Amino acid sequence: MHLIGHELDRLEKQLLTLTAVVEESVQLAIKALEECNHELAKKVVDNDAQVNRMEVELEEECLKILALHQPVANDLRMIVVILKINNDLERIADQAVNISERAIAICEVEKVKNRLNIDQMAEKVLDMLGKSLDSLVNTDLKMARAVLDLDDEVDTIHSQNYKEFKDHVRQDPQLVDQLLNYLTVSRHLERIADLATNIAEDVIYLNEGEIIRHTIV
Repeated sequence: MHLIGHELDRLEKQLLTLTAVVEESVQLAIKALEECNHELAKKVVDNDAQVNRMEVELEEECLKILALHQPVANDLRMIVVILKINNDLERIADQAVNISERAIAICEVEKVKNRLNIDQMAEKVLDMLGKSLDSLVNTDLKMARAVLDLDDEVDTIHSQNYKEFKDHVRQDPQLVDQLLNYLTVSRHLERIADLATNIAEDVIYLNEGEIIRHTIV
């Protein structure tokens, strides 16, 4: 039992290291978009290989423990949650890469005045991601549940962005390419919010044994 406890501690440390790397990627991607910074955008794209490697290594360690120790009860739940969060973090990093690639495309042409509501949306998504990861680190269920509430706000902003996109393109069809880039960023931000919500739900499951996905009204 002592052995698996030690192994689980090591898994948690690996997971927390990955959370820091992924959170930084999202922050840099959004900053690259805001500042039209090609170097930051390229850094996010280049760092994706590191995230992928860390994700694979953590998954392999989880599978090794499952095979060697056949954990049950709380230990098994912990490993399942680590596997799920590990996967979500890798997917968040992919979305950061997507945003960085859109940032590069946006900065290569003349900027439009209307960026949809990307700035406010990005701020909320960063808040959600930070809260979800903090709830994981600090076992803060109140913070985890706050993430679930914020997800509705992000969804609303994304819907508004889609409506704005259609309205502006009707007024000036020449803006379609640039505005489409921003709408694509909006979609990537919404996806990060969804994945941050997954992490918050897994934190609740880990500590309460309650699967709340698809049950929140």
